[in-house]
Amino acid sequence: MSERAKRRQLGRGLAALFGEAEIGGVAETAASRRVPIELIRPSAFQPRRRFAEAELDALAQSIREKGILQPLLVRPFAGEEAEFELVAGERRWRAAQRVGLHEVPVTVRAFADSEALEIALVENLQREDLSPLEEAEAYNRLMEEFGRTQAALAEAVGKSRSHVANTLRLLSLPAPVRRRLEDGELSAGHARALLAAPDPVKLAAEVVRRGLNVRATEQLVQRRAAAPPPKRRRRDPDISALERDLGARLGLRVTLEAKKRGGALTLHYVSLDQLDRVLDLLRA
Repeated sequence: MSERAKRRQLGRGLAALFGEAEIGGVAETAASRRVPIELIRPSAFQPRRRFAEAELDALAQSIREKGILQPLLVRPFAGEEAEFELVAGERRWRAAQRVGLHEVPVTVRAFADSEALEIALVENLQREDLSPLEEAEAYNRLMEEFGRTQAALAEAVGKSRSHVANTLRLLSLPAPVRRRLEDGELSAGHARALLAAPDPVKLAAEVVRRGLNVRATEQLVQRRAAAPPPKRRRRDPDISALERDLGARLGLRVTLEAKKRGGALTLHYVSLDQLDRVLDLLRA
């Protein structure tokens, strides 16, 4: 099968991933078999990092009552502790362990690493399980490690190219803003608006504090971006000359800051020896 045909198959959805085909209007599924659950290891290409406890508890209860209705998708794995690696179905695998199942149904398919990541990404996107950052990191990994283009990614996961591009841009946000996005304090819409902000960290805090919606956040960013930068006060040349003179005498960097009442003299040292020398001068 050509690479383009594989991407089209991925774009069709989870039915294509499990080898289902329509024959006379009835879905025919690739043969599955049951394997011991301890022979399966989680995927190194799972883009999802968080699994909610309540979600797993609910799925475990469903499995306890009805069993696993859809086989796990796995690929062969030659390891000491496992024979198969999960490709899709980690939620079911985790929930099955909570129930105490000894065997689970699986469909075994041979996938390359890039295909395993794409399939895991498709499964999570279709179930809307991924956070915006998890989705962005998966896209970035496919591009960096496996040479996927944005156009190929969009085709593979059934998204528009602009969606892929805008999602990838979230990775350029400062770490404090990404943490707020990951924790759910900001939505993907908020985060995309903050990409154009002159100080996204400060504005993110203001957006959360004020509870602004996406539209209000966009307007706030536009106002702050259009505001002229504050004028820097011109330093008194006599103050600068005095700093240089004191610095030369003490062998340290010296700063003088005028305030409403008096001012502040700051001596900057880079070693304890410099500090000891200054203390000796002050005690003399």
